[in-house]
Amino acid sequence: MALSTGEREQFLAEPHVAALAVSAGTEGGRAPLTVPIWYQYAPGGDLWIMTGRDSRKAALIAAAGRFSLMVDRVEPTIRYVSVEGPVLSTVPARRELLTELAARYLPAEKVAGYVDFAWKEHGEQVVIHMRPERWVSSDLGQV
Repeated sequence: MALSTGEREQFLAEPHVAALAVSAGTEGGRAPLTVPIWYQYAPGGDLWIMTGRDSRKAALIAAAGRFSLMVDRVEPTIRYVSVEGPVLSTVPARRELLTELAARYLPAEKVAGYVDFAWKEHGEQVVIHMRPERWVSSDLGQV
């Protein structure tokens, strides 16, 4: 059963690890790049991800101008939300955004250590904002 607008937005706002998909181009019949990623979203707003400035993800997203995210859970029922939309902006990452993202996924006592490590070791990062345009959602336990 499809989720209501409120249900799908609330589900996307939860801290799931997303599967990011972006076109890898048509040369040689390449499949899309699909990788796990952390993201941030608040109901009714745009979502954002953070990735390496020179990463393959960033280059493919820049070339395509859009990407998709899919989040799911398997308990207590199988539920998923997938969103796809245009890139609104790509800006240099700021330490406070890395802290916000890490706090969404890690226990509070591990955030500062992770942020210190990631800020020093992951290289220059960018934040990519996307406006959810197309939604697909379902809760397979509501049948």
